[in-house]
Amino acid sequence: MKNKGIVIFLIVLAVVIIAVIVGDWYSKRPDNMKGNKFAYSVDEFKNVPDNLIHYKETKNFKVGFEKPKGLTIANDKIYLVGDKKLKVIDNSGKLLSEIQFLEEPHTVEVAGDDIYVAFENRIQIIDETGKTKDEWKIADDNSYITALATFENDVFVADAGTRKVMRFNVKGELQNEFEGKVSEEVLHGFIIPSPYFDIDINEYGDLWVVNPGLHTLENYTAEGRLREHWKASGAQTKNFSGCCNPAHYCFLPDGSFVTSEKGLVRVKVYKSSGEFLGVVAAPNKFEDKLEGEAPDVATDSQGNIYTLDFDRNVLRVFEKK
Repeated sequence: MKNKGIVIFLIVLAVVIIAVIVGDWYSKRPDNMKGNKFAYSVDEFKNVPDNLIHYKETKNFKVGFEKPKGLTIANDKIYLVGDKKLKVIDNSGKLLSEIQFLEEPHTVEVAGDDIYVAFENRIQIIDETGKTKDEWKIADDNSYITALATFENDVFVADAGTRKVMRFNVKGELQNEFEGKVSEEVLHGFIIPSPYFDIDINEYGDLWVVNPGLHTLENYTAEGRLREHWKASGAQTKNFSGCCNPAHYCFLPDGSFVTSEKGLVRVKVYKSSGEFLGVVAAPNKFEDKLEGEAPDVATDSQGNIYTLDFDRNVLRVFEKK
C-alpha cells in the first residue's frame, strides 16, 4: 500500500508540474502577456502644452534626396547634402545648383566662398560651381566626421569615431585636438554612444561642443580648454532624454541655442546661458516611432528655424509665433 501511495503522489505531482509549465508558457505568449508595470514610458512627454510652443510651421518642401544627411544656411541660401550630392536651394525650395560626389557626404559648412563638405574621414573644399579647391584626409582609420564649424582662420572638425575635436587652419594643417574635459574632478571627456557629435560657433567666436552621453553643451577655447558648460538631463520637456542628446544644434542670431533630439523627437530653444525658453516642434509634429531620428537644424538671418526631417524626407520651416 505504501508503494502504491508513493506512485499516486508522484503522478499527481507530475501533473501539477506539467500544468504549471503549460500555464506559464501560455501566459507568456505575446497575445496573453500583461504589460510590464515597471516599464519606462515617455508617452506622457509627447504632448506639450500650447503655452510652451513658441513657433509655428509656415512651409515645408521636399528636398529630392532618398537619404538626406545635413544642411547649413549661408549667403541667403540653403545648402543640403545627401545621396552623393550637394544641393543649393533658395528659401522657396528652388534648386540653384547641384554638385555630384563619388561618395556619400556627412555634413556641410560654408565660410565665405568656400564650401566644406565632410565625408567619413576626409574634407573636400569646393566653390559654388563644384570645382575642388582643396582636400584634407584625416589620418586615423577610425575617424567618422559628424560636424564642421569655421571661424576666421580656424576649421573645427567633430570626429565621433575617435571622440575628439580637431582644429585645422584654412590650409588644412592640424593645429591641435582635444577629447573633452578630463581632470581629477571630471573624468569623462566626450562620451559618444552613437554617431551624434555636433559642434558650432556663435557670432562671438565661442566654440560649443555637445557631449551627448552627458546631455551637456560645453564651451571650449580654440586650444581645447573648457570654459563653461550647461546640462539638462531628463525626459521632461525642458531637458534632454535618451542615451545621446541633443543630436544636433545651432545658434539663433541672438546667441540662443536651437537643439534637436532623437528618440523622443523634439526641437527646442535655450538661452545662451542654458535656460529653457520654449519648444519649436513638439514630438507630435514628427513620426510616432519607437526611435525617431533627430532632424538637423539651421537658422537664417531672420531667426527662422529650418529642420531637415529625416523620417519624412522634408525640409520644414518654423517661424516665431
